Amino acid sequence: MAEGSGEELARIARQVAESAKGSEQIDVMVSRGRSTSVRVYEGEVEAFTSAQSAGVGIRVIVDGRVGFAHAGSLEEEVVAETLTAARDNVPFSEPDEWAGLAEPDGVEPVPQDQWDDAVLAMPAEDKIARAVELERLARSLDERITGVRTAAWGDAHGTTAYAASNGIERVDRGTSASVGVQPLAVQGDETQIGYGGHAARGPDGVDDERAAREAVEKATRLLGATQPKSARVTMLLEPRLAATLLNIVAAMLNGESVVKGRSPFAGRVGEQIASPMLTLVDDPTRSESLAAESWDGEGLACRRTALVEAGVLSGFLHNSYTARRMGARSTGSALRGARSLPGVGAQVLVVEPGSRSFEELVSSIDHGLFVNSFAGLHSGVNPTSGDFSVGADGLLITGGELGGPVREITVASTIQRMLSDIAEVGGDAEWLPGGDFLASLVIPDVSMSGA
Repeated sequence: MAEGSGEELARIARQVAESAKGSEQIDVMVSRGRSTSVRVYEGEVEAFTSAQSAGVGIRVIVDGRVGFAHAGSLEEEVVAETLTAARDNVPFSEPDEWAGLAEPDGVEPVPQDQWDDAVLAMPAEDKIARAVELERLARSLDERITGVRTAAWGDAHGTTAYAASNGIERVDRGTSASVGVQPLAVQGDETQIGYGGHAARGPDGVDDERAAREAVEKATRLLGATQPKSARVTMLLEPRLAATLLNIVAAMLNGESVVKGRSPFAGRVGEQIASPMLTLVDDPTRSESLAAESWDGEGLACRRTALVEAGVLSGFLHNSYTARRMGARSTGSALRGARSLPGVGAQVLVVEPGSRSFEELVSSIDHGLFVNSFAGLHSGVNPTSGDFSVGADGLLITGGELGGPVREITVASTIQRMLSDIAEVGGDAEWLPGGDFLASLVIPDVSMSGA
């Protein structure tokens, strides 16, 4: 049987789903995969690990009560014990009238081919050689780079099967390969650490040079940074930082956040919640994305879901549970692994880009901050109120030109205000390693607290 074919996993999932008795509803997710990671230091292998994983997660629903159990083995007796445990857990849950399996809705899936045999065929010595060369490349790009904390290669392949007692059966598989490097930049008695990485479906798509250049730029960018005076500035976020902000927004636009009262946008569908410059969708059907999928975690076809169109809130992301609870339809946005119950969330965020380049965006800003990184996002963002106050560093922008580096600052606003104040979306949209397609954002009148 070809590795990654999923036939065995599909058989296991189907047998469990078909064992439903009486009024039981059962669904099961089964997965198997292998990952490899290589870390080098000063040209020598520091660590080489290769690990295989497997898992099964079974959900049993009876009259609105949900029992769940999972295990890290696909042995027949373990799967049987897991099903028994899930059944045993049913009486301990509270009945929930909206609990149930996803029902087929007739949406046709967009086929995705996310498999590259080269990941499985790549010899160990080639993986080591890529990591060693990445380290050498990072050290060669700037004389201020005096060392590399770590340079790494990683790859993985996995297959997942899903089956439900209402007849839904799905199999997905995928591969990935990536590099990451952390160079050390020294100037006088100051040291800065940078990071750069790149990922693709297979080894040939991984751009080692891009990762090294990105890491070196970040390591050297903040050398000589000072703490600026407090001011109100125009904030410029490049695509990877725009991803940080817009993923926070997307988390506020999922049905789970809404039904739990944790979204400031509840009840505002059809209202203007952002600048007309912003159009944002979740579209896991885009095959260019590393996160593209044909099916969601409940076996429904993935689909394009508009979230914000020209600044107007179009709707929320739903799995079958949140859809039933809110009187809506699932958007095929269930997120689930073998060890978890179905959640809900964005899979591939896609922004409609503008027309101007990053350089043109900079030239349009008189007094601003080009953000290099955020810190303290978990504690500095309130997902219910939208309050946003996080640490940051970056480069000042003065008279349309990038200026000196700054650090030890706090940028503050609210998510709602930043969305409404977006002055421009850049034309520099790119596919990011996390799978999103995002562009730079220009957001004026943000509080920058420094000295």
